[in-house]
Amino acid sequence: MADPRVALYPGSFDPLTLGHVDIIERGSSLFDTIIVAVLENIEKTPMFTVKERLEMIGETFAKLDNVEADSFEGLLVAYAAKRNATTIVRGIRAISDFENEFQMALMNRHLAPSIETVFMMPAEEYSYVSSRLVKEVVTLGGNITGLVPKGVEKRLYQRARKT
Repeated sequence: MADPRVALYPGSFDPLTLGHVDIIERGSSLFDTIIVAVLENIEKTPMFTVKERLEMIGETFAKLDNVEADSFEGLLVAYAAKRNATTIVRGIRAISDFENEFQMALMNRHLAPSIETVFMMPAEEYSYVSSRLVKEVVTLGGNITGLVPKGVEKRLYQRARKT
């Protein structure tokens, strides 16, 4: 019996967008397990806590048995080894994303040659959607319907009203 194909999809997911959802759902058909790995990044000031982001991811993918939400800090390849992941999934929306993602993939290959990086493009209708833009739009009172899952949308509007 072959070893299970475990992939990591790392990011801040602050918030989870439908572009992320698209990649996770498609990734779940390619891998036995896909772990949505929320990075605990002390350099960023997130809108949602890591716990809240994990809850939103869990709620969004409750019906997919092979999607798991977890958090990590430190080197991604160290976390991948800890979770027995053989693949890192990265989303690329535009050419501008590629240069940075390519450099990170090469560094990860240098650090852990046995871990592959797979680049996936979101569906065309989500190619312009980013967590940063969603937060900006909701904070300025704009409509984010169709950009994030419904549960995430509700939390975003609640959080935006508090700020």
